Amino acid sequence: MIFDFKFWHYFTRQGELIHNLQENEMRKFNQRLAWIFVLGVLLFALREIWGMNTSSLTPYLTEASWDAYTLARWTSLAGTLIWAGFYLAFHSYGVAFLFSKLTKMTFRAAIVMQAYVVALLVIEKALTFFLFAVTGFTMPVSLFSFGPLAVTFLDNTLMNHSFLIFFFNQLTIFTSLIIAVQYRYVRSFTAFSPKLILLLLILIHIVAALAIAAFSAYVPLGEMLSDFTRGGASIE
Repeated sequence: MIFDFKFWHYFTRQGELIHNLQENEMRKFNQRLAWIFVLGVLLFALREIWGMNTSSLTPYLTEASWDAYTLARWTSLAGTLIWAGFYLAFHSYGVAFLFSKLTKMTFRAAIVMQAYVVALLVIEKALTFFLFAVTGFTMPVSLFSFGPLAVTFLDNTLMNHSFLIFFFNQLTIFTSLIIAVQYRYVRSFTAFSPKLILLLLILIHIVAALAIAAFSAYVPLGEMLSDFTRGGASIE
């Protein structure tokens, strides 16, 4: 039999969706995944246009160089759109491919699983953006993570203990939901021990959080972007 993939219908009915994937053929999935991609790219663009993560471009305004600032913002927006496409593609197709190879679950089941993972990531970013837009300021940490607690207890500034702060920033409420979704799918489509599956998923997310924290703490992306938009020359 054939069933239509309905994203919101199955959002809270994952058991029913898993059963259908095991017993039936699926259609209209690519259209739903495409909508997730469109909304995700739009969200990244809105965040950039609003001004999130563009503090490194402020010197252009202080130096009254409007043309340079405009060029820098357009360059930053283009980079954000490229990053958004890569981010969404990796977390859907890339991670699904890795799961299908490592766990031997079907790629179809893995890509459906990751569609909901990507949706949760987009929802988290959308809620964070909404809260920042309402309050009128941004933070380098997510309000849904342990990042704010890490800032409070480790130090009053972000520069000290930045690696630990960025690490705890990756451990969010949505991380727990993502692990729950992945656990349910991997358990349903593989013969591995449930305890082993849960342990491996937790370890994978911890390792990913450590890698992202190291990248965020030690790679000067702001300076790299600023140098790129200035053509390597300093603002005088």
